[in-house]
Amino acid sequence: MGSPHASVWWATLEQPPARRAPLDGDLDVDVAVVGAGFTGLWTALFLARGDPTLRVAVLEAGVAGAGASGRNGGWASALYPVSFSRIESAHGRDAMLALRATLRDGVTELDEVARSEGIDCDYERGGSLTLARSALQATRLTAQLDRDRELGGGADDLEWLDEAAARARCAARDVCGALFTPHCAAVHPAKLVTGLADAVTRRGVAVYDDTMVTAIEPGDRWRRPRALTSRGAVRADVVVRATEGYTSSFPDARRAVVPLYSLVVATDPLPSSFFDRVGLAHRETFCDARHLIIYGQRTTDDRLVFGGRGAPYHFGSRVDARFDLEPGVFAKLESTLVELFGEIPAAIPFHWGGPLGATRDFSPYVRFDRERGLAVAGGYVGDGVVLSHVAARTLADLVTGEATDRTSLPFVGNAPRDWEPEPLRWLGINAGLLAADLADRREGATGRASGFARVLDRLHGD
Repeated sequence: MGSPHASVWWATLEQPPARRAPLDGDLDVDVAVVGAGFTGLWTALFLARGDPTLRVAVLEAGVAGAGASGRNGGWASALYPVSFSRIESAHGRDAMLALRATLRDGVTELDEVARSEGIDCDYERGGSLTLARSALQATRLTAQLDRDRELGGGADDLEWLDEAAARARCAARDVCGALFTPHCAAVHPAKLVTGLADAVTRRGVAVYDDTMVTAIEPGDRWRRPRALTSRGAVRADVVVRATEGYTSSFPDARRAVVPLYSLVVATDPLPSSFFDRVGLAHRETFCDARHLIIYGQRTTDDRLVFGGRGAPYHFGSRVDARFDLEPGVFAKLESTLVELFGEIPAAIPFHWGGPLGATRDFSPYVRFDRERGLAVAGGYVGDGVVLSHVAARTLADLVTGEATDRTSLPFVGNAPRDWEPEPLRWLGINAGLLAADLADRREGATGRASGFARVLDRLHGD
């Protein structure tokens, strides 16, 4: 099977997975899962592990793992898309602390479950660095540390590294300090998601590739819910929608979750002399304190994978493979790598991208309507490697009726309001991207906090 996208992850799989057969006619199951990414496959796995007698089917429009789950930046982190101060304000301190603890535990639980299923995803828990590369960024990060302490975080959650300690881990240019958290691992996302697809298949779950779901019909007292495809209808007691950045393809959810594009580049393997100079000895993931998000990791075969936001939002929440390629954004990512590390002594042959899912208030959600037989999860805004694992465990608990600590987490039952209609949506989202870029430019030129950053905070709701 050819690569479904141009990522380094798919290119470095030991063996590309075989394409699974599509659905062939109508089907009757206990649970139908729409989407074979992390959320859908983790949900199927936990359902099958919890009750091997359940008939579970996973329906995938392309090939399992071809979406964001198989081509992201490979951060298995305890990050959450909205601030914990917002969670505390909305849900109370106990709920906020429970969420924090669940996410921290999720970083290690993901590895434990993957290993138990025989999945080697190049997991290495080297932690994550947010670099301060100016006095202004250092001030912003130390203020973030103070807020984290107020929210119950300890030195084992987040700590400030002075210049020498930061450079010992990542000697990027102009580094004057860093925040470090141990709650992050670098992973090979394509190995993880394709391994999950194999794992659920071994447990009796049917995975159908090339089976696009065109509509999901809720159930009622007379009929069960259905997932409709051009290849047949799948009836189930529960239909799970796990489509994240592709959710806008369903007309009834077009304004619920918007697709935001994140783009990534990757180098050929770099010589050991490069890492002797720049560090990353434990495969620490890294970013810095600019407003326009960047993210990077060192792979097991000594490449740099480096991505960031900045690609435009497309009118009407459109998703198209052509949007994966933005030459101007790729050029900016490559120049930012040089800005961070100086000369990169290897070619940068990999350029790819794809949509992630964002709700209007950037809050994730997990919901289950038992009467209509519909379950949904998503809204990870790029923090989905661990969060999808936690959300899927929660969905499985809800579907099976098991009350756990997860089923009372703040994202359960969350129903964010819809995004604005067009053209307001297009104007607002692209204005936010522009504000982030302008804030970084202004702060780099003046060394002072930018008013554009305050605009960005208002757009994010913080």
